[in-house]
Order: sequence, then structure tokens, then C-alpha cells
Amino acid sequence: LKTTAESHQRVLVVEVMGRHTGWIALHSGMAAGAHAIVVPERPFDIEELARRVGERFEAGKRFAIVVAAEGAKPKAGSMEFDEGGKDIYGHERFAGIARQLSVELEQRLGKEARPVILGHVQRGGTPTAYDRVLATRFGWHAVEAAHRGEFGNMTALRGTDIVMVPLAEAVETLKTVPSERYDEAETVL
Repeated sequence: LKTTAESHQRVLVVEVMGRHTGWIALHSGMAAGAHAIVVPERPFDIEELARRVGERFEAGKRFAIVVAAEGAKPKAGSMEFDEGGKDIYGHERFAGIARQLSVELEQRLGKEARPVILGHVQRGGTPTAYDRVLATRFGWHAVEAAHRGEFGNMTALRGTDIVMVPLAEAVETLKTVPSERYDEAETVL
């Protein structure tokens, strides 16, 4: 994406999974060297975001990458924003933050901006050696738990140890990105 953005001298707004939490956006944005990250936990200020992206172009850079979790939203009243409504079960539908944000940034900056929606495609990466070893360890521990009759649990990594965690405990609270983790990312962007 960086190569495409740079060769076409544009802003790419990359939408990743993250309906209610921004962990994927935060980590992928930091790992990929994104120039801005927006997450559901912290409504973004469109003025600040446009300023940050615009400064790259003013400094002679020819492109910018913005990573957005699908559930990210602007601060109330800061930009026109389509909420998307509710589905038949009452769950929030999303109207495409990447599309909306790319339109807004293009208008504000006068630079071409395009949405890139990775969605579930991002799950298709090649596993690393670490991923394969971890998956094998998880599998082994899950089978051993089943042999012991320990159902209703899941394998989890704590430090370097594999532990069994009751499913009810695993899903009792939404694990959102803490403010200090977002602040760390903002500092290095």
C-alpha cells in the first residue's frame, strides 16, 4: 500500500476490522508505519487528522497512510458522518469509515485520497514460525483439556505460558485499547 500511495501521490485510508475496539488498527498501524491511526475508543478530531496528514505533504512527502478501525467515529459534529443504522438484530451497521474519511480528507487537503477496505482479507497472511509454534501449543493444550473433561474453556497465552481460561471469563468484558497505549502510538507516528 505504501508503494501504491507514494507512486500515485495520494492518501490511502486503510479500513481494518475493529467494530468496538482498535487493537488491530493500533498494532497494524504502528507495525506498518502509518501516519495516523483512528480507533473506536477515541473519537478523532477531523481538523487535527487533516492537519497531521497535510503536514506530511507540506514537508515534501508525497503520500500518507491512515489506518482506521471500522468502528472509528469522528468527534460529534466535526464532520458529516453516516452512522449506518442497525441491522435486524439491533446491532450497529457501519457505513464505511474509510470511504467517508477519504472523501473528507480529499476535500480538506486537495490531495487524492482513496479508501482501502481490508476487512477479512487481512486474515489471510502467511503464518510465521512463532505463529505455527503457538498454534501447535494451543492445540496440544486444548486436546489435553478435552481429555480431562475441562469443557467451556479456551487456551490463552499469559507471558510465555499456555493457560486455560473459562469462556465466560474471556468474554465478560470488552478489552478496549487503553488511552496510554493509543498515546504511545500517537507519539511515534
